Amino acid sequence: MRLTPGSFEEVSTVRAEKARPVVDWSLAASTGAFLARGGPVVPKEEAQLAVTELRELTVDAEAHVRELTGLGAGLPLLPGTVVDRPGWVRSAAAGLDALTAKALQTLPANPLGPVLAGGAGVQTGVVLSFLASRVLGQYDPFGGEDGKLLLVAPNVVTAQHAMGVDGHDFRLWVCLHECTHRLQFTAVSWLRDYFADEVERLVSGLTEDEDGLTDLLGRLPEAFREAKRNKADGVLALGQLLRSPRQREVFDKLLALSTLLEGHADYVMDAVGPGVVPSVETIRARFTARRKGGGLLDRILRGLLGVDAKIRQYAHGAAFTRRVVDRVGMTGFNAVWTSPNTLPSRAEIDDPDAWVRRVHG
Repeated sequence: MRLTPGSFEEVSTVRAEKARPVVDWSLAASTGAFLARGGPVVPKEEAQLAVTELRELTVDAEAHVRELTGLGAGLPLLPGTVVDRPGWVRSAAAGLDALTAKALQTLPANPLGPVLAGGAGVQTGVVLSFLASRVLGQYDPFGGEDGKLLLVAPNVVTAQHAMGVDGHDFRLWVCLHECTHRLQFTAVSWLRDYFADEVERLVSGLTEDEDGLTDLLGRLPEAFREAKRNKADGVLALGQLLRSPRQREVFDKLLALSTLLEGHADYVMDAVGPGVVPSVETIRARFTARRKGGGLLDRILRGLLGVDAKIRQYAHGAAFTRRVVDRVGMTGFNAVWTSPNTLPSRAEIDDPDAWVRRVHG
């Protein structure tokens, strides 16, 4: 059975929302969904098992995450939503629309607005189609009132086959990561609004001056070329383009928060332990090696889209989490969720002891 876009269509109820200024999100969703490649060829029974387990294992996975982290007591345990690649594209477009709508509407009126929005929509769709074949799962805190946890079944099956690991163990391992993200946003009541507000501040700062935004976009190619020459991080290269102190401050906050969230999830999915995922050490070793692989074109695209920088975030954030837990235990680590003031700065991500001294004296 081929896991084509239609194979999982019945489990996807995500639809892109009405288009807004600057980016035509409906066009982005339809473009990305059209360009998204089909899934692997597997027996029908295996495809059905993957869909069923991914949906149901999220409940068990989140229970294990709660036991380890101490977060989320009393919250309902909910199954995830299994989607195909086009379903993930539509969800991602809708989530980005919801996240950026308010800030993007602040741009001055432009008679070419619909044309520019359409062009941006097509470009965004192309990017989403590339990512759609790589994303294993995602928790979108802006996917409706309670957020939405998505698991991309074709990609989970593809990765499991490529690595030659146990299917059940790998599916549970993936669910542990995504359920940690869901718990971060559902157990920490202020985090969703804080993240949205900071994104709005950053995007508003970039778009409040249309000429300034055009200038920034024009400087992007050279910035990334310079980053490649110096073997620097493409995401950090983007940060260097932000000229106002306010923009750089917000960028640093968002980068630190993203690194914390990804690293915390990576730490948890391994720390739950071999009692839950017996082959966790094999999975981690092969998954890490697979993250570094890919052909030349794939590596170029990953660099341009910041995917490699994202991979480094996992490592940095996990190292921060591990060090803090070693120093003050999981309860002490959970002080990070007290308020925005207890989140680590970019500098503290690289110096966990500094965060411990600041928060725990």
